[in-house]
Amino acid sequence: MKAGPMSMAELEEQSETLPREFYERDTAQVSRDLLGKILVHGRVAGVIVETEAYVGGDDLASHSARGMTPRTKVIFGPPGHAYVYFIYGMYECLNLVAEPEGTPGCVLIRALDPICGISTMFRRRPTARKEQDLASGPGKLTLAMGITRAQNGRDVTRGSLVVRKWKLETPVEIHVTKRIGITKCADLPLRFVRKEKDVEFFG
Repeated sequence: MKAGPMSMAELEEQSETLPREFYERDTAQVSRDLLGKILVHGRVAGVIVETEAYVGGDDLASHSARGMTPRTKVIFGPPGHAYVYFIYGMYECLNLVAEPEGTPGCVLIRALDPICGISTMFRRRPTARKEQDLASGPGKLTLAMGITRAQNGRDVTRGSLVVRKWKLETPVEIHVTKRIGITKCADLPLRFVRKEKDVEFFG
């Protein structure tokens, strides 16, 4: 389903929260399947249009590659939880934990199409000149959505930070590329972009 701006009441009527079983699967598959789903935090929401999978194990770009630490223990925990970390001394990034408990894997949410609470997003991101700029990167979307490290470890199957799916879903065409901004395991094809966003992200 392709959505334009709508009220939160309309969104809640037309969608439902993803269950934990959705996340308890292969990380790359979860990353692909999150495209077209709706990230909701409080009264703001956006359709997920770009993700990256970090699969653990031999994936040296993953934070879990060094094993479990106080910072990364969320990644090894139950699926369907948020892993939020701070980068470059200024941005926070949202990941969603995948795989069965004990197996590390998470999905970085890289970009959204805003659909609810757009005026709130503009207040949070006053430098954005148009809607398409509000959440067009991992650091931008957390600012627009009001997501911080306070949400680290949050269960995204209930509460104020959740991911929803349309009750009437349509297939999503996917563009697969290498991940962005990493040096380790940089050739793995683990970045997924909704096809109709190709012009915006690649053109």
